[in-house]
Amino acid sequence: METGEKNLPTGKAAATTKRDDGARRLYDRLLVAAEDRLNRQVMETKLYVAVGLAVFGFALSERGAETNATAPAASADAPIFKNLSDLKWEKILPGLAESSPEICFLRVDPKTRATSLLIRTPKAIHVRKHWHTANESHTIISGTAVLACDGKRIELGVGGFNYMPAKMVHEAWLPAGSLTFITVDGAWDVNWVEGPPTAADLIDFR
Repeated sequence: METGEKNLPTGKAAATTKRDDGARRLYDRLLVAAEDRLNRQVMETKLYVAVGLAVFGFALSERGAETNATAPAASADAPIFKNLSDLKWEKILPGLAESSPEICFLRVDPKTRATSLLIRTPKAIHVRKHWHTANESHTIISGTAVLACDGKRIELGVGGFNYMPAKMVHEAWLPAGSLTFITVDGAWDVNWVEGPPTAADLIDFR
């Protein structure tokens, strides 16, 4: 009988057991609530990150569209035939209006982005120092051009050829009515060293 009585919670022991059970239940509820709150915070964080990435990606695409407004689409890998009279031209320096040099993209390789293009000049112009990410070559179709780089200044007439290694800083003086065929073995870009030409660069150097 004594052993049975000791195993039965009575009085203070029973009250303590009830308090312990109540505390455990309260702890369990608090733990579940905390887990729910943590899960909601994680989901909200993921949502914020997803929205942020989407906005950032859209901003980048918009910025890319601004920066490469004249960048051509890659050409299909098929024969191309174009007459000079059929070409579509874009102004390189819209701020110079009708005096701006014009560019026509002939072909862009779909894999390497290597580009073939023409540049013509309605007015004589000094093309300020600049460089390209890719290797570049010039072939003079009409006019007499002066190119300078690496301390050298060379005059090229019709049929004259020039090769510029990637990132080689160079400048040119082109007469009115000139036409130059250019190739780059990668994507076309222009990086101005001291800013693009302005109206002050529209000169007759002949």
